[in-house]
Amino acid sequence: MTRWVALMPLRGGSKSIPGKNIGNIAGRPLFAWSLEQAIASGCFDAVHVATDSAQIRQAVEQRCPEAILFGRTAASAADTAGTELVMEEFQAQVAFDVLCLIQATSPLTRARHFREAKAQFEAERLDSLATVAPMRRLFWSAEGQPLNYDPANRPRRQDMAGQLTENGAFYFTRREILSRCRARLGGKIGLYEMPEASLLEVDEPVDWAAAEHLLLEELAAIRIEQRRTIKALALDVDGTLTDGGMYYGAEGEAMKKFDTRDAHGLLLLREQGLRLAVITGERSPAVAARMKKLGIDEYHPGIKDKLPVLQGLAAKWSIPLANIAYMGDDLGDRECLLKAGFSLCPANAVPAIRALCDFTAKTAAGAGAVREACDLIAKLNASQPRGESP
Repeated sequence: MTRWVALMPLRGGSKSIPGKNIGNIAGRPLFAWSLEQAIASGCFDAVHVATDSAQIRQAVEQRCPEAILFGRTAASAADTAGTELVMEEFQAQVAFDVLCLIQATSPLTRARHFREAKAQFEAERLDSLATVAPMRRLFWSAEGQPLNYDPANRPRRQDMAGQLTENGAFYFTRREILSRCRARLGGKIGLYEMPEASLLEVDEPVDWAAAEHLLLEELAAIRIEQRRTIKALALDVDGTLTDGGMYYGAEGEAMKKFDTRDAHGLLLLREQGLRLAVITGERSPAVAARMKKLGIDEYHPGIKDKLPVLQGLAAKWSIPLANIAYMGDDLGDRECLLKAGFSLCPANAVPAIRALCDFTAKTAAGAGAVREACDLIAKLNASQPRGESP
């Protein structure tokens, strides 16, 4: 049987965007967008990540424990090194028949793209394959000569046949081609066409902003390849609604720091008809007073095992867990985050929680993280297509 193996090279020394590969884009590390989709595709016998960075290794272990780490050399991680060098290093140590090279800078790659490209590769008996996307543009030479149209008969962009250009999302290469040609493409080459938006590669700061916008637009669809309306939000208190600190007055009473922006975000969701609940392991008069001020009736303090409470609320509201979002920051929230239809956490949640959440806020707890989550939920619900079942 043909052994299919995927490889994502991740270098620690990005110059244009420092720390790019593990930077938070639309709620998860950049590398995770395409790596998680490769794993979810079911196309590969093994998925590897080649890196020279201890920080990247740790991030991959936390976010994608299914991935197998491969240590690349300093030579293959140098600024001037071609990707083929790390492919050859990998080939010398790992058995495969077909290698899929995945680029982390193409976060719009989806599981279906891997599956469709693999089916095409097999059906056409290809030796290698590149992903491409249509580019409908009017090109000129440096000398001022039109290359693909007559200026006297300027075509409409939508009427142009256009050209296909490599988008760099991923490549398939048979082992013998890599050995013989020392290149990712050779022999009988096929082209798998992806949507035009996939031309976006995250190489510069302006690319980052554009990619994040697109990813946020389709966040719910990316997660399970279908959208679900979020009808309720449940959340933790310490380290989520507060900064996790304990403040004591002269009389020894404990105080908590809340952010008014979070309150406004919760009010926004309430106005949209969402149910709200707070489940916390602590009992605090300060928190009870804040919940009363916010008008949150479903306040459940002193709860060590939170999942049964969340399940009880789902039954009481007649809302499936798949339509409930949960936000937490520590291991006590883990089961709720795993069972909820949409999981979120603040930027400073513990690593194990950040690794499993669908969305990690850019802001810290007690500094607007809940407001960021509320704004995202409101946006996702607003983009729900009419007539689509939740």
